[in-house]
Amino acid sequence: MRRRILRSILTVLTITTVVLGVPLIYTAWLWVEDITRNDLQSRLERIAAEVIAQEQIDGYVHDGLDVRAIRALVPEGGRLTVVYPTPTDNAARTDIGAEKIDDPLVESLSMGTSASLRLEVPAGPMHARQEQAVAAVALAVLASLGAAFSVAVVTARRVADPLRDVAARAARLAMGDFRPDPRRHGIAELDRVSDVLDSATVEIAGRLQREHALVADVSHQLRSRLTAVRLRLDELSTHNDPEVVHEAEEAMAQVDRLTDAIDDLVRASRSEDAADRDPVPVMAELRGVVAEWTHPFHEAGRELSLIGDESLRAPITGSRLREAVTVLVDNALMHGGGTCTVSVRTVPTMSSRDPLVCVEVADEGEGIRDEMAPHIFDRGFSAGGSTGVGLALARALVEADGGRLELQRRRPALFAVFLGSKVNRSQNATLTEPR
Repeated sequence: MRRRILRSILTVLTITTVVLGVPLIYTAWLWVEDITRNDLQSRLERIAAEVIAQEQIDGYVHDGLDVRAIRALVPEGGRLTVVYPTPTDNAARTDIGAEKIDDPLVESLSMGTSASLRLEVPAGPMHARQEQAVAAVALAVLASLGAAFSVAVVTARRVADPLRDVAARAARLAMGDFRPDPRRHGIAELDRVSDVLDSATVEIAGRLQREHALVADVSHQLRSRLTAVRLRLDELSTHNDPEVVHEAEEAMAQVDRLTDAIDDLVRASRSEDAADRDPVPVMAELRGVVAEWTHPFHEAGRELSLIGDESLRAPITGSRLREAVTVLVDNALMHGGGTCTVSVRTVPTMSSRDPLVCVEVADEGEGIRDEMAPHIFDRGFSAGGSTGVGLALARALVEADGGRLELQRRRPALFAVFLGSKVNRSQNATLTEPR
């Protein structure tokens, strides 16, 4: 940013310098010439006064011009030509000074019938003075440009550095660093932004603290209620009817899995970013989800299968992945049809050498209507009478681990979860071809 600001300021300064400096240099050139010509005209006027003083009353110079008084008025290296009337010649001529001048600067003065004067001097000294004047003006312009450059550097630093500090502070805030920063930069607008960031830091930190407390309270209450439910189920497991015992044991297993899921989600919400974690086996995480939902699919007369490479691993939170895929499988059961397939494979990327791990959940139902597809992940949106929270929650869980959840195909529906991966392949590992 500093470079762009500095480039903009220097561009304006350069244009201003050219627009003002070139006419100023040209003016200095003409000014020196004007001074030289004015000096020659002044000398001619004094010479004319001397010639008039030597004329007789009848307007003639009878005994010739007295050049001694006139010679002192001729510049060194110059040449003066005087044409004047005498009693015998109306155009007598007298030359005073150098015989020949190369590249002369000429000034003349007509005195009517009395005389005419022509003064020539070498133009070289005048050109030398013009070059000196131009050099002086150019030096002044360059000095002003240098001073302006220094001011531009200071200004760019004064503007860019605070902007960079504010941007870095906003980035730290986005990463969860809520420490206040008392630094101010003396720029009213940026200081106002810093004040707003301070207020936002306090507000966000307070909200996160309240949310963490709420999550802890809710998880505690849920575990307490689940513990009570499990105790009741444990009592039912001693019933004489084997079917009642079986259902009680299945329900207790569900309660245990739900308790573990709550603990994992609470623990994941307090842990670091998934990119800093060790990769976990994706297939192993999903096998429990598929096993849990196989029975509901069988009751609906449908099949649920899991296919993919057992060696694929990704730096994710297992509980988040399981909950996200659970939402997708539940949607496939409620709104889809036919066989539901959960597949795990890799997809190449342009920006990374390592491929991404892709978890796909597809069914053979009618799919998603075109008007629904753009809003399928909007919280609260549902066309099937549900709460409209599931898919939004699934996307949030996946994005919390740096992944991405997308609707890859509308009819029949296919959802894809893209995860960063560290792939370990065995020689016998096989992958389905990309769709």
